[in-house]
Amino acid sequence: MAYILQVDFKMNGPFGDNMAKEFEGLARSINDEDGVIWKIWTENADTKEAGGIYLFNTKKNAEKYLEMHTKRLTSFGITQISGKIFDINKILTNINHGPIDVLEE
Repeated sequence: MAYILQVDFKMNGPFGDNMAKEFEGLARSINDEDGVIWKIWTENADTKEAGGIYLFNTKKNAEKYLEMHTKRLTSFGITQISGKIFDINKILTNINHGPIDVLEE
């Protein structure tokens, strides 16, 4: 079983290429977190929102990461943070080509 973690928050920037430059180190460090399989970075400069969709190997690792990441974002002055953990319906996700082919059957 694997779990999706969805994190969204208000942020004044940076976005786009500037975000990629400034957060490259953070992105690389996420690969070292327990249980992270992948992350999709999300951003909307028009509404000043950012976040990510993560795939974790266990619910416990997703919960642990969410707790740590919420503290990190708060230390950056970000307060409007939404974090949710979801089960994955593999059958329906596979129909729609969701990137979960890395999961064991």
